[in-house]
Amino acid sequence: MTPSDPIPPPRPPSTPHDSGHGPARGHRRRNDSGHGHAQGHGHSHSHGPATPVSDRLRKVIAAVLIPFATAVVTSLIVLWPGGAPPHQHTGLGLDQHTESGRVVKLEEVDCAKTAGGGAPSGGQPPRQGGPAPAEGPCRSAVVEVASGPDKGRTFTEVVNPGAPRQYSVGQKVVLAFAPKAPENLRYSVTDVDRDLPIALLAGLFALAVVAIGRMRGVFALVALIISFGVLTLFILPAVLQGSDPLLVAVVGGSAIMLIALYMCHGLTARTSVAVLGTLTSLLVIGLLGSQFIEWAHLTGNTDDQTGLVHGLYPQIEIKGLLLAGIIIGSLGVLDDVTVTQTSAVWELKDADPSASWRKLYGAAMRIGRDHIASVVNTLVMAYAGASLPLLLLFSIADSGVGAVATSEIVAEEIVRTLVGSIGLVLSVPVTTLLAALVVSADRHTVTTGPDAAAGGRARSGGGRRRRAKR
Repeated sequence: MTPSDPIPPPRPPSTPHDSGHGPARGHRRRNDSGHGHAQGHGHSHSHGPATPVSDRLRKVIAAVLIPFATAVVTSLIVLWPGGAPPHQHTGLGLDQHTESGRVVKLEEVDCAKTAGGGAPSGGQPPRQGGPAPAEGPCRSAVVEVASGPDKGRTFTEVVNPGAPRQYSVGQKVVLAFAPKAPENLRYSVTDVDRDLPIALLAGLFALAVVAIGRMRGVFALVALIISFGVLTLFILPAVLQGSDPLLVAVVGGSAIMLIALYMCHGLTARTSVAVLGTLTSLLVIGLLGSQFIEWAHLTGNTDDQTGLVHGLYPQIEIKGLLLAGIIIGSLGVLDDVTVTQTSAVWELKDADPSASWRKLYGAAMRIGRDHIASVVNTLVMAYAGASLPLLLLFSIADSGVGAVATSEIVAEEIVRTLVGSIGLVLSVPVTTLLAALVVSADRHTVTTGPDAAAGGRARSGGGRRRRAKR
């Protein structure tokens, strides 16, 4: 060092042994590099798969979930219906025989003549829109039957100008077929064919999920298909066969939950904690729903579809069907909440390995409270949107809020919404507490000393630095 060299700054008190010589400085740099590696190593876990758990904790989780999964599989086998029971079509509502058709010709006709003199040969009076005043000429649609025993046959359907559904040439339609009706009244247009737009929308949805979610998105789509299969192949036919709707919903919902969570998030302790939190919340929803359906004297028979199902299959318990709908409807949102809370606890533990379970619980609950506010509002708005036409009818009738809220048709939706929301709210603290206890107990188990892991990583980083220098 020459007199012109600047005076070096004093060393920090934490390294008094470093006197400024080269070897000492090199040793300090090696420790710093080792510490940096320890930080990088810990950071890598937050973006990769969940940290493996200890054998003891794995056995505890397995002791709870394996018997439950076994019970679900056994119940699926015992209750498996083997298909919906056959029945004769009544021709009412959705319970009617249908064929496909196509509009091949449209022409204008005089509404007065069709209304006064009857529908054209082979047609029916207008069925849509009611007796709305004509604001223009009516349209006579020639429809060709595209499937069934009368394929190629044509008939005429008159469409009032005020009808909400209008047709175009070449449009595919759904035809109601009544084989016992007179020949000129056997076919009528009951709906339009929506296969193409629905298929296109489903394709766009799948493309978005895979493009953003990548392999996890692929697994999510597979889980969605399997869940739909459980719903259509097990839950619905089993209810129609006369099995208890609540039992079927619990078994089918549990199977959907296990398949969806483990397929999308892997066989990890993190996913298992989410499963336990979801099960606890479903139990609360089932108990609350059963109790308040009885207290509110809800029958579940509040619309034409339910009445038709009960008329065709009198053995179905409509109250149980209502409760089953509450459980299944809450399942999807519950999965979202429990997985999010569990992941939040794991990430907080990775960010601060020394945090106690109380600290983890408090930090994760701050995240959960924000989640509660958005999820509950979403659930309420979803039910309100589905019931909007019904609410408009009450508004037109000028009924008071109390009368509307306590009428059975609205009270059913209120019970459905509030019971599901209570289960969602309770799932946050329950799942957060389970996750905090599990992750804290597991980390203490696998750590043999307060600084063992950090020291091992620091030594590993230093070893790599020395090998690199060679």
